[in-house]
Amino acid sequence: MFKNFKLFSLLLLAAPLALAQGGARQDGAALRKLAENFLQTQSAGQPGKVTVKIGAVDPRLSLAACPAPEAFQQPGARPWGKTTVGVRCTAPVWTMFLQAQVSVVADYVTAAVPLAQGQAIDAGQLTTMQGDIAAMPNGIITDMAQAIGRTPTVSLPAGTPLRLDSLKSKPVVQQNQAVRIVSRGENFSVSGEGKAIGNAGEGQVVQVRTPRGAIISGTARNGGIVEVTL
Repeated sequence: MFKNFKLFSLLLLAAPLALAQGGARQDGAALRKLAENFLQTQSAGQPGKVTVKIGAVDPRLSLAACPAPEAFQQPGARPWGKTTVGVRCTAPVWTMFLQAQVSVVADYVTAAVPLAQGQAIDAGQLTTMQGDIAAMPNGIITDMAQAIGRTPTVSLPAGTPLRLDSLKSKPVVQQNQAVRIVSRGENFSVSGEGKAIGNAGEGQVVQVRTPRGAIISGTARNGGIVEVTL
């Protein structure tokens, strides 16, 4: 009896020592919550309902407890769709990665009828559908106003989801058109005349020839204006 009690007492004394030597371990659930909050924040501007699912932490992974872990993504990584989010600690130093799936359910614009290449789109040719736009290619149009007046670069069958890169803006500056060149700098603005060398939609870059024969590049704006930033 006495021997068993002595052994039990030794085990009680040894347990805190083992914990002290091993140190506190990082809670995996806290890391998953940190990654979820990070992706929720990064996807906050998406049009629609955002749902974030974080993969499990590898149970074989044993990380020292971190007082201030930080979530991040590699440069160029998308914060939606099937993605990866990292969590790192600076003291103690470690980095780990979690798999994630971010869904964005929203209305997106599709062709209600076949759309011919080069013909301007009107509202009657469009409709909307709902789905996970995070699983679609970049540039999916979610607002009809983004498509009305633009022209398809190729003919599109009915039901096709519309993307910005598949539509051309209506030119606000056309080739050989006389344009007004507006040069802007810090605290000043000057203007002059020129002739457009090509076509350009709102916000696109276009080259202009000045009366003296110089060729400059600027941004096309409505009203036959080309802005040049100095």
